Amino acid sequence: MHPAEVRTITESDFPDWLRAKHTGFLREPVAAEREISRRLPYTDLARTQGAFDNGRCVATYRSFAQELTAVGGAAVPADAISNVTVSPTHRRRGLLGRMMTADLAAAKERGDVVATLIAAEYPIYGRYGFGPATWTTEWEIDVPRAGLDPRWSGPAEQDGGRVDLVSGPDVRKLGPALHERLRARQHGVVSRDARWWEVNTGENLAGPEPWTEPFHAVYTNADGVPEGLITYRADARWGDAKQPLNRATVQGMIAVTPAAERTLWHFVCSIDWITTVRTGHRAPDDLLPLLLPDPRAARVVTQADWLWVRVLDVVRALEARTYAVPGTLVLDVHDASGLSAGRYRLEGSPAGASCAPTTAEPDIALDVRELGTLYLGDESPLRLAALGRVEERTPGAVATAEGMFRAARRAWCPDVF
Repeated sequence: MHPAEVRTITESDFPDWLRAKHTGFLREPVAAEREISRRLPYTDLARTQGAFDNGRCVATYRSFAQELTAVGGAAVPADAISNVTVSPTHRRRGLLGRMMTADLAAAKERGDVVATLIAAEYPIYGRYGFGPATWTTEWEIDVPRAGLDPRWSGPAEQDGGRVDLVSGPDVRKLGPALHERLRARQHGVVSRDARWWEVNTGENLAGPEPWTEPFHAVYTNADGVPEGLITYRADARWGDAKQPLNRATVQGMIAVTPAAERTLWHFVCSIDWITTVRTGHRAPDDLLPLLLPDPRAARVVTQADWLWVRVLDVVRALEARTYAVPGTLVLDVHDASGLSAGRYRLEGSPAGASCAPTTAEPDIALDVRELGTLYLGDESPLRLAALGRVEERTPGAVATAEGMFRAARRAWCPDVF
């Protein structure tokens, strides 16, 4: 059995590459001309790989430029990885490893600080140095049980703000600036380009699926400044006695102030006929349940790892974020690929950090995948030490790391890519 050829693809390869991607994701194994023409102009072929066997694409891989918000609000350049598939006929042949190795080496050479991805399956990516760095939670709200008074005007009117329904073109105008404000304050958020807003408002569809226009509502404060945006869809379900039992499913919400967050959740829970609200992917410590008179009306239906991070440049990654308390640690980072291996002295504080290679004895030893897990402040070094995934070399060093690395609020990535 001769090995498949792994290489970057050409424009002529793209239809077959797209078919292989659909195959890997168990979608209809065809690539319609309409989808090809829509996707090709926005695909960086130099960062798109395929594995080919007898001229047929049997594995796919793509990366693109991204920025990730670190703890403290700094944006770091990231190699965002997506569209990873291997056809069922070619599993366990090392195709993903060959594509991943080439891409991460190129990202390191290019100057990316981290690589990011959303893992469809948990066991795959740890062996390439990725660790789960954010989690996501989805709630289902039983609106009648929530205890909101339907006669109540709501917080928008109380604080002088207002909620208005808007259109897709309005979202394309308002949304980018709101998202920039969000990612400046929320670690774990990733950048969105103009294409993202086009795809998610139906102007320039990415795939073969038909577009259903959602509802959009914007919250504006008393000074007329937009502070929040929510997008949702609703079904048309009725009970046996002509009783409306409709469900609203939130596709996304940006809120840059607590007032906007409170108002938009109360708004979607107060829409006539809506008896159930699905929140979509939210931060695990979202304010939502406690914004309801009866928080038990919000039932967790999804709790899962979300954004995975792979550190490529330890010095720049650790210097980009802030630390909850001042401290100094020498970290011995293991990395089988050699991309990030080394011993590093970190001096961090709430004001910033310095990091440099060192030959000093280490305080803590860990694999690069654990460093990725700790990077956004969402996981506990003490927990990882208890699991045997962080090794304490200096007594008290793990407790120091706990105080330094943990963030007050949970990391959150609202996007899938």
